[in-house]
Amino acid sequence: MSKIFDLIVIGAGPGGYIAAIRAAQLGLNVACIDDWTHDAGGPAPGGTCTNVGCIPSKALLQSSEHYEHAAKHFGEHGIGVGSLSLDLKKLIARKDAVVRQNNDGILYLFKKNKVAFFHGRGSFVAAVDGGYEIAIAGKDAQSLVGKQVVVATGSSARALPGVDFDEDRILSNDGALRIGRDDGQVPKKLGLIGSGVIGLEMGSVWRRLGAEVTVLEALPTFLGAVDQQIAREAHKAFVKQGLKIELGVEVGEVKKTKKGVSVAWKDAKGQAQTLDVERLIVSIGRVPNTAGLNGEAVGLEIDPRGAIVVDDDCRTRLPGVWAVGDVVRGPMLAHKAEEEGVAVAERIAGQHGHVDLDLVPWVIYTSPEIAWVGRTEEQLKAQGRAYKAGSFPFMANGRARALGDTTGMVKFLADAKTDEILGVHIVGPLASELIAEACVAMAFRASSEDIARICHAHPSLSEATKEAALAVDKRTLNF
Repeated sequence: MSKIFDLIVIGAGPGGYIAAIRAAQLGLNVACIDDWTHDAGGPAPGGTCTNVGCIPSKALLQSSEHYEHAAKHFGEHGIGVGSLSLDLKKLIARKDAVVRQNNDGILYLFKKNKVAFFHGRGSFVAAVDGGYEIAIAGKDAQSLVGKQVVVATGSSARALPGVDFDEDRILSNDGALRIGRDDGQVPKKLGLIGSGVIGLEMGSVWRRLGAEVTVLEALPTFLGAVDQQIAREAHKAFVKQGLKIELGVEVGEVKKTKKGVSVAWKDAKGQAQTLDVERLIVSIGRVPNTAGLNGEAVGLEIDPRGAIVVDDDCRTRLPGVWAVGDVVRGPMLAHKAEEEGVAVAERIAGQHGHVDLDLVPWVIYTSPEIAWVGRTEEQLKAQGRAYKAGSFPFMANGRARALGDTTGMVKFLADAKTDEILGVHIVGPLASELIAEACVAMAFRASSEDIARICHAHPSLSEATKEAALAVDKRTLNF
């Protein structure tokens, strides 16, 4: 007889494992199924984020930033390092260790919160009395019954049409994180198709470690989703660092060669070009993971792009079936998935979970970092909304000068009449941390005046946030 659970969560990425833990905290009997496996064969919960996304990329970004500082900037501080060397295998091993720590941490949290974890691939079998039968294929093969089901199966990298990932020369985010693992070599030439979050982060890592990196972007503007004043500042910084960024390109034939990969492309003027690289990272978006769910067995509705159709509360059209994270509409971000996971668990338990997709922050963890929340200036103009803008450069911030990192600015956008903050955009040091204040302020519908009147510690980078808020009313104090 199948084990019966109040809730079965399929997928243990940020949306899934958080949904399972929150539901267990609320008194539900919960099972979570996930098939990610680490190199030693054991379970590796955490999904794309923990295994081949957020966590390992940040580990590599941190290591590569240390390397670049030692190579180029320690001398400014009077620090001599002598002969500098790079042990790439050790650097990659550290990244892998950080990932395993996070995997093990999730397994510990399951045990702590009495969530039953099953290592394998979960799929629908049929609707049954009181819920749904879910089959597990893999190590823990068996069938379970869930009164409620949350699908949190995440997403996968989108490949170029006709060009499959081999994770050796043509790489997704997974392969990009494994470069040098076996041979300990940094590629001399690296190509990137797509200048989104993953592309820029991975390009930054390997540029810092010595690769010549060329980015091919189809859009005519750099970081089209970002406020364009911020995007221009970032573009200027990346080019100065050595990234070669080509915009408005048309990618043609991609073929493997004896030495790597050859990409035929046309530049913005229509001129034919060829890019020959040792490895090519393709970063052109992601697709929802719905294949293998056997959703057709229960009538699960999938939209044309492969995502599960849900309402504003993440309910599917099937009673008792929910979906969260990358597998549904909205931004494919780990923290968005977590918020949805908590909200769904609380709704199942009879509470009133809430997620505001308009207040989900975005971050690109390059150097300089880029972070934003709310509307861009371009969006406000398109909406015909009257607004005020204020910005403050980090070059006028004392803490940024002390850090030796004065690139970028903080920018505020506020309603012209009410002064309510409509968007905050940051390019510069620790933008990923600074954006949290803006999220809090906007969640409480604060005005730029509210931020301007709050005392910020001195010297701190957060003073740039206060000064940008002051700039909305044209009364900055330090610029």
